[in-house]
Amino acid sequence: MSEKENLIPVTQVSSGEKFVNARGVRAIKDGVKASAAPAERLAKPDWLRIKVKGGQTYDRVTSIVHEHKLATVCEEAKCPNMSECWSSGTATIMLMGDVCTRACQFCSVNTGNPRGWLDPEEPANTANSVSLMGLKYVVLTSVNRDDLDDGGAGHYAACVREVKSRNPDTAVEALTPDFLGVLADVETVVDSGIEVFAQNVETVKRLTHPVRDPRATYEQTLEVLAHAKAYRPDVLTKTSLMLGLGETEEEILACMDDLREANVDILTFGQYLQPTPNHYPIDRYVSPEEFETYRQWGLEKGFLEVVSGVFVRSSYRAEQVLAKNNVGL
Repeated sequence: MSEKENLIPVTQVSSGEKFVNARGVRAIKDGVKASAAPAERLAKPDWLRIKVKGGQTYDRVTSIVHEHKLATVCEEAKCPNMSECWSSGTATIMLMGDVCTRACQFCSVNTGNPRGWLDPEEPANTANSVSLMGLKYVVLTSVNRDDLDDGGAGHYAACVREVKSRNPDTAVEALTPDFLGVLADVETVVDSGIEVFAQNVETVKRLTHPVRDPRATYEQTLEVLAHAKAYRPDVLTKTSLMLGLGETEEEILACMDDLREANVDILTFGQYLQPTPNHYPIDRYVSPEEFETYRQWGLEKGFLEVVSGVFVRSSYRAEQVLAKNNVGL
């Protein structure tokens, strides 16, 4: 069967199935192949409820994102906060397409090999969309692009510079890949004019594998974060952990110590939510009281801020982090 015959709308592809997208890129829907025996899901506790918002602002942001063909982590990662953020006129923009070269077991972004494809109009479209949405703070994230010589660092930096050129008063946070630990590529992004550099450690050391792709390591993320801070001390550094994967309190504390040793400024904690039955199973639901405890531990260890809550994601209310009030939670 030819690739053209496989070109069916992604909405008609079941999670875990292989497909070919409109650019001819072969990928796996939601990033993880379908399992013959998906793990049984835990019953959700009462506090795990979220209010879905909408309205004119939500509709406007949706229109801008789709009109300019922007991939957002909000949609691709099935973020539970999408309606809240979009209703507030904010969005986290995902650069370099919607197909990732890695297959982390927690993530629902499509997995495949884009074979070097990049959209030359993306820097301009991204900057224009930031202007249209009137953002004062924007998070630019991306898929991993191990198919590119520099991991996409040059393209990433071009997007940041274009956003800054057209929106000089907009603060930019770059939530980046690890660039396979190539520190020169990290420097390319850090030098682009960002205010915050983020790279997510995702989980404690013991659970890094199998939770993350084998190419992503705990030590590699720590090195990337440490180098970004040492290279440009004026740029804030940030990372995020998902909880509920089977980590212990001792491991959380040890991870905090490792991150402080790397001079990470900002840490976020959120509940892991299994995107599909094929993904890594939830071990437990962490209570709001526990999230508050972990926040206090982090503040005592010297983090500038620790954003901690059930629905917190690395970019959640990112513009409010420096208010130092757990972003109003």
